Amino acid sequence: MPEDAHPALPPDSEALARFLTLGMSLNYQRNSYALWRACAVAHGDPRTGWVFDPQAAADADLADLGEALLRHRVALQPNKHPQIWRANARGLVRHADGQVREMFVRCGHAIPEILAFIQARRADFPYLCGPKIGNYWLYVMSQYMAWPLTGRDALSIAPDRHVIAASRQLGLLAADAPARPLELAETWRGVLADTPLSPIDLHTPLWLWSRLGCPPIEVGS
Repeated sequence: MPEDAHPALPPDSEALARFLTLGMSLNYQRNSYALWRACAVAHGDPRTGWVFDPQAAADADLADLGEALLRHRVALQPNKHPQIWRANARGLVRHADGQVREMFVRCGHAIPEILAFIQARRADFPYLCGPKIGNYWLYVMSQYMAWPLTGRDALSIAPDRHVIAASRQLGLLAADAPARPLELAETWRGVLADTPLSPIDLHTPLWLWSRLGCPPIEVGS
């Protein structure tokens, strides 16, 4: 997956949590592989690695932050993307002393509480609080971080364009029906209700299947 490009940071470290959290804030209508490769390069560059420090990003002049984010194409839009990045950094400073870990501790490491926390502060966590990115961010955190996260079943499938395309191919969404992310997420929750799977478990296989063009599925005996 695209996030596999993250730097070799300890899985229980604040540094990895910051990388995944701030990077995820720009994971919207982007080539995810290109974004995370750019984040990894920026993190390792002494000229730009500071952008992953919430306090430094929050305090930075917007032009300086923009220059650093654009250098390795973490940001593609010179105004909007630096503003989103700085808003999320300031949200962490304002509500969690600049520490992702502190936010999680305050929420008892419970995924439903973390979701509610950022969704109640939408202005401070733009895009990160959204139904697609918010759920996928916490899924990624649960996959890569060695933190005691609980309540993973609260995560809905993240209905991005690939999940939407795969859902159409599987007949869960009519070809001519509009894609309403929240409704599609509830559809998948219903489909999986009597299975051991959580909706978010389907995100990766559906995402990869769609990227391959939804080739025929061979069902074993």
